[in-house]
Amino acid sequence: MDEHASTQRSFWRRHGLKFPGSVSIAPNNNPSSQDTSSTTEPKVVGARYNYTSLVTTQRSTSQQPHINDTIKTAAPMLPSQYPTSSHSLSFSSKKKKKSREALSASGSTAVHQRSTSSPHKSFDAFLKDTNDEWSDELGYENIPKGASSTTHVTTIHSPSSSSSSSTTTPQLKASSPLSSPPLPSTSPFSSSHPLPSTSPSHKAVVSPPTIQKSSSLPAGGIKADIEQRIEDPTNIIKNIDPDITRDPAKTKKFKDILSQPNVDLAALKRISWSGIPREYRLVAWQLLLGYLPCNSARRVTALAQKRKEYSDSVAASYSRGTAGLDQALWHQIHIDIPRTNPGVPLYQYEATQLCLERILYQWAIRHPASGYVQGINDLVTPIFEVFLSAYIDDNPEDYDVSQLDSTVLSVIEADSFWCLSKLLDGIQDNYTFAQPGIQRQVATLKDLVSRIDARLANHLQQEGIQFIQFAFRWMNCLLMREMPLKCTVRMWDTYLAEGSSEGFSEFHVYVCAAFLVKWSEQLQAQDFQGIMIFLQQLPTQDWNEKDVELLLSEAYMWKTLFHNAPSHLK
Repeated sequence: MDEHASTQRSFWRRHGLKFPGSVSIAPNNNPSSQDTSSTTEPKVVGARYNYTSLVTTQRSTSQQPHINDTIKTAAPMLPSQYPTSSHSLSFSSKKKKKSREALSASGSTAVHQRSTSSPHKSFDAFLKDTNDEWSDELGYENIPKGASSTTHVTTIHSPSSSSSSSTTTPQLKASSPLSSPPLPSTSPFSSSHPLPSTSPSHKAVVSPPTIQKSSSLPAGGIKADIEQRIEDPTNIIKNIDPDITRDPAKTKKFKDILSQPNVDLAALKRISWSGIPREYRLVAWQLLLGYLPCNSARRVTALAQKRKEYSDSVAASYSRGTAGLDQALWHQIHIDIPRTNPGVPLYQYEATQLCLERILYQWAIRHPASGYVQGINDLVTPIFEVFLSAYIDDNPEDYDVSQLDSTVLSVIEADSFWCLSKLLDGIQDNYTFAQPGIQRQVATLKDLVSRIDARLANHLQQEGIQFIQFAFRWMNCLLMREMPLKCTVRMWDTYLAEGSSEGFSEFHVYVCAAFLVKWSEQLQAQDFQGIMIFLQQLPTQDWNEKDVELLLSEAYMWKTLFHNAPSHLK
């Protein structure tokens, strides 16, 4: 048999195998017989497909347009019509191109192109599609055996709007024939280095990351050791000299604790209460939230696994674009994101908003008991900003994250998601039905204020002010809308030192009490309307870390007096 005939034989015949569900069918080369009643033709069912008038002989080009006319009844979907999976293998483009050149040199017809324009296909088209998918000349043997066990962070190639017109190009373009609305092109999960594929559809692909040091990264504003920081954030400790920091003594203490093979969390909490150095905040937060393992030997593998899990979840959720999402949930998140920190440029950039949108959507679908609640969008911003600041030299509040390499942004997004999840795990009853956690906190706040400042509590009662009217937002958003974001970051250092659950629930109530009593004199001089307006527009725009530390000290004093003596609140 000549080379051309051998190439046209199916994968199964070339290897001496029997095609699943195959049958022996007599060739039918008489075109007129195709017009006869289809009811007399045998139907063969095998491997989930219904075959009618199957012909395995090679037809001439003039006969090809009439093949699909032989099937008049609806049939189950063929393999080319199945939904694409979220993973695809990376093939050798050189070997694939060489194979096609060999076909062309042997005088064969053009390379078969898969067509999904018609719901019916001939057996020839199905057979060729199968050969393309299972060809032993596509370089399967070149795939590394250990490729699936890589410990690197993964990136996702998300579907985009346009469609590629060629199916013979060995590399994927940033396009897809998907009919559903695509993910925005600025998504950090769309890579500029797509993998080659045998399918014309742009699938969600998971691949090891490659950071382009000189070509894709901006010339300035990026940490020089960014690759080491991504692999293991504790590498930050090795490259920072405490003597050149703002507080060398404190920074050295943190370095001594964080450099241990097994970090002592109790010691880390004690030293973090008074604030964490900006250089070490990413590492400390991830450790205190329980995301980064205390054992240094487990960090690289654990981070890679969690980041891959998040990227796979995003790929599955967005496999059909935004049209495949829960529309009510996605719409609520979509309209809340632009309202998040409107005075901070970072959160007005499209790339940042897309990251936050995916983070919140993934959290909501993983927590159906609460789902997305307004206010959670505020809670992710301190985490995102702190993690971003660890990889850049510029001010994160003014930074456009679209300048970052997609791998770096993917890492920031995945880490932010998991740390937000850890934080919300301790206060999830704040966001379940009727928000019972917030109701308890508001009731405790009212009791506290009545003991700390009875005159203020009586004045609020006389003016008809209910604590729920102003304190609900304080509990729901953790005072984030009452003070600058940099003050919130400093306050969260102490909250995490108190414990991610206790700090954001119990200690936060004492902070709110100290915060309200701070304005006692101004509040007692106003009526209902004045009080409500004042509490909605508190004069905290110029607050700094010193103001927050004073507030935290007062809150600690009230906690010392009342927390272990609940009868004092009666």
